[in-house]
Amino acid sequence: MDQHPMAQLKQFKYELTRFMMMYKFALAEMETRIEILMEEFEFLHEYNPIENTKSRLKSPESIINKMMRKGYEISMPNIRENIKDIAGLRITCSFITDIYQIKDMLEKQTDLRIVEEKDYIKHQKANGYQSLHLLMEVPVFMSDGREYVCVEVQIRTIAMDFWASLEHKIYYKYNAEVPDQLLRELREAADSASALDRQMERLHKEISDIKEVQAEAAEVQSHEIVINKQQFALPPAIMKLFGEGT
Repeated sequence: MDQHPMAQLKQFKYELTRFMMMYKFALAEMETRIEILMEEFEFLHEYNPIENTKSRLKSPESIINKMMRKGYEISMPNIRENIKDIAGLRITCSFITDIYQIKDMLEKQTDLRIVEEKDYIKHQKANGYQSLHLLMEVPVFMSDGREYVCVEVQIRTIAMDFWASLEHKIYYKYNAEVPDQLLRELREAADSASALDRQMERLHKEISDIKEVQAEAAEVQSHEIVINKQQFALPPAIMKLFGEGT
């Protein structure tokens, strides 16, 4: 016998609420892991590749509206199958090399699964957008067992993030009907942001190289001082004559 419509609605509301809780927990799990990586990196290397993080969780209304726009029947299996950007985490870095370093660190966490990767840094979008997108499955432990939940992770530099934020505001203001002149200027701004990233990357490498040379020189000098002390140390018998070494 089919359920009464009100009973069906109540059941759907219960399942959707539990579903959203899992995505909330998955985001919290990812944020905790990123915090651990930040503290560990700061402790080991006195450098933190992560400048900032920001998370967002789609509302149930937003999910249902997206399902309707795509023409899908509203059901929990359909939502699971077709909506992959419910939970999002954005990580902002100073340098391009930081982006791939963070990706490598996440890949080494064997209980995380990268199910999809879109590299818009190596392959920019036509409008100039740049970012590394990772669709990750995160383990969430509920009372009845473990479930893997999708979290979309975007990793980008500060310059890339600034440009993306500006582009989003412009598209929102013009309701996606942006004048051609503004589109051209946005593309030029994307090129400028990309050039800035490359310049900052070069400066970062030069500074790192200088620090490495200075550290090596200091180590050599320290070694030479030890050798000199050993070389010119007086024999114990002579030291005794001067009242030392007793």
